[in-house]
Amino acid sequence: MPKVIVIGGGLSGVTAARALHRAGIDVQLIEARDRLGGRILSVDDSGNSSGPFDLGPSWFWPGMQPDFGHFVNGAGVTSFAQSDTGDLLFQRGQGSVQRYSGMQQEPASMRMGGGTAALVSALARDLPADAIRLNTFATHLALTATGVDVTTDGGSLSAPHVLLAVPPRLLAAQIAFDPPIPASVLRLWQGTPTWMAPHAKLVVVYDRAFWHDAGLSGAARSQSGPLVEIHDATTAAGQAALFGFVGVPAKARVQSGAAAVIAASVQQLEQLFGPHAARPKATLYKDWAADPLTATPDDLTAGDHPSPNPGPWVEGAWQHRLTLIGSETSRTEPGYLAGAQEAAEAGAAALLARLL
Repeated sequence: MPKVIVIGGGLSGVTAARALHRAGIDVQLIEARDRLGGRILSVDDSGNSSGPFDLGPSWFWPGMQPDFGHFVNGAGVTSFAQSDTGDLLFQRGQGSVQRYSGMQQEPASMRMGGGTAALVSALARDLPADAIRLNTFATHLALTATGVDVTTDGGSLSAPHVLLAVPPRLLAAQIAFDPPIPASVLRLWQGTPTWMAPHAKLVVVYDRAFWHDAGLSGAARSQSGPLVEIHDATTAAGQAALFGFVGVPAKARVQSGAAAVIAASVQQLEQLFGPHAARPKATLYKDWAADPLTATPDDLTAGDHPSPNPGPWVEGAWQHRLTLIGSETSRTEPGYLAGAQEAAEAGAAALLARLL
């Protein structure tokens, strides 16, 4: 029987499992998806996992998040600055595009070579293969005299302690607890916005970065959409791409369908960047609001970014058996990659202080 079960194989879950394993603690990580990473999703130009194009988070800021910058470097993952050389476009309407002199961002936004999933892969290599169970969905947690029984869609397992590396709102919606979580805590979980959950992201891959020929950075803002914010997504290896955040509300995206959203977005890129933009090599689309392992019905309307919660995330009978370590629970950087690292390391350190 493992000493610790980690539920959720995103950045926070893998970071915590790695820290515990390095400290000599027997740990079992379970993940409902068929891959690690959670909301970190990096794909190739065919949409297959483990590629350089990020459909989840892309950026981190070591100038403002030095601990996370050291964490990335320490994992052996290369990084490079977001390209912002050239002018910015602003679209007020379908036929109104204005051009403004570009400004370099300070501190620089950084991206990871090979995509953000390269960090998750690097961390997971430190874990034994049998410490990770994919395609394993936790449905029920029961408190016992010696710990926690975890029921999954494929069986059950037990441990003295469980680390929950899952967004609080998703926990409240998808996992049953016996005894029930106190009502005040449940309200906190339900009221915490899930990072990425309301959003959709599109990456459009091209044969070359033709926008640079016109002195453009690839960055654009739009009041008409469907893409409201666009950036250069060219990879560290030089594979040219643009990416945009879709401004169409989640419910309207469902009604329109992915194909219509993609087609309208490519048409918009043509309006902004010229005829070459109408001839992409590939379009890569992820609607996080349609992902049941990310979003709940409460996430279908865009919410606020999660803010730090100084109080406890677990109270009552569960407080000595459960620890929440998802990015949303970070005391310093909730809803960011750095927040996932901070929450995971803080949770693992507190648990190790009790176990060792």
